[in-house]
Amino acid sequence: MPGMSGNPDFDIYRLPEDHEAIREAVRAVAEDKIAPYAAAVDEESRYPQEAHDALVASDFFAPHVPEEYGGVGADALATCIVIEEVARVCASSSLIPAVNKLGSMPLLLAASDDVKKRYLTPLAAGESTFSYGLSEREAGSDTAAMKCKAVRDGDDWVLTGQKSWITNAGVSEYYTVLAVTDPDGPRGNNITAFVVEKSDEGFSFGEKERKLGIKGSPTRELHFDRCRIPGDRVVGEVGAGLKIALATLDHTRVTIGAQAVGIAQGALDQAVAYVKERRQFGRSVAEFQGVQFMLADMAMQLEAARQLVYVAAAKSERGDADLPFFGAAAKAYASDVAMQVTTDAVQLLGGAGYTRDFPLERMMRDAKITQIYEGTNQVQRIVMARQLLKG
Repeated sequence: MPGMSGNPDFDIYRLPEDHEAIREAVRAVAEDKIAPYAAAVDEESRYPQEAHDALVASDFFAPHVPEEYGGVGADALATCIVIEEVARVCASSSLIPAVNKLGSMPLLLAASDDVKKRYLTPLAAGESTFSYGLSEREAGSDTAAMKCKAVRDGDDWVLTGQKSWITNAGVSEYYTVLAVTDPDGPRGNNITAFVVEKSDEGFSFGEKERKLGIKGSPTRELHFDRCRIPGDRVVGEVGAGLKIALATLDHTRVTIGAQAVGIAQGALDQAVAYVKERRQFGRSVAEFQGVQFMLADMAMQLEAARQLVYVAAAKSERGDADLPFFGAAAKAYASDVAMQVTTDAVQLLGGAGYTRDFPLERMMRDAKITQIYEGTNQVQRIVMARQLLKG
């Protein structure tokens, strides 16, 4: 009867046991192999090689890769849980599985079987990270305004131009790069996706960006000086690149939502532990109602964000028609929550929260980028509004 516990129909609102097992396994790896290095990675602005190695060893490096290419075939929700749990201790490290999905998602969506096998197999084996080259200096939110071009030369393509803000650039061996292949063609239908390899002649990198947060994840420009790409490295159809790129973002924005949820959870955990131990006016800070209300609001917003991300992940896995709305909503809401929760967590620690003796100031700095990359939250609202108005 309605309201009775134990009704199996309500199991749809509970994470499957195998997903909870994944969470436990990732959390153990994150706490034992990643958290101890997180502060040093941030302080030294160095790539989190310890996390990289631990993720490869535990099969959480690129969990989304299907089994047919040597991967573990984790679904979209399981992949989000991996990213969330790593981000809980180190946002920079969580970009390893997140960007591996971002860089390879165009292949999963549109590449030939040969291209998938050639590049997804080494990715699954942990032999390389996989980066994504879409944005340019003057083509950020307006991706269709890109200038990077590829000109056909026999069976090959010659790539010229640059890409900006590329996560894990210089570390990755493989890059999905979008370039204009028909300058006179209709805007948005004149762009093609290619796989570029780090060793390709004419391909180089700019200096590392000096950033507010995620300092362990190198961000650099990609430079192409008549870089020759074999024709068999085209991803999908010639001219369909922008459609593939935007479809990719529909799926991978959800992973940024998961990263934001993880950062917020880590900050809340730290804040709760601190206020229970800290004493003022003869009692624990946690006993003050003002502090309790802050914690309640933080936890409430965080749980709402988590549920929205998980729903969007399920829609990503199914390929639902309303994924563009839910992906944008999950990313925008969760990242706004992460910024609010980390800011409040710093406040709860007072002066201690402002120092590097505690991880909260790092988490607050790391949270900010989740409101910006893979489309600013203003762009997410445009995406959502368009979906609503389309009906």
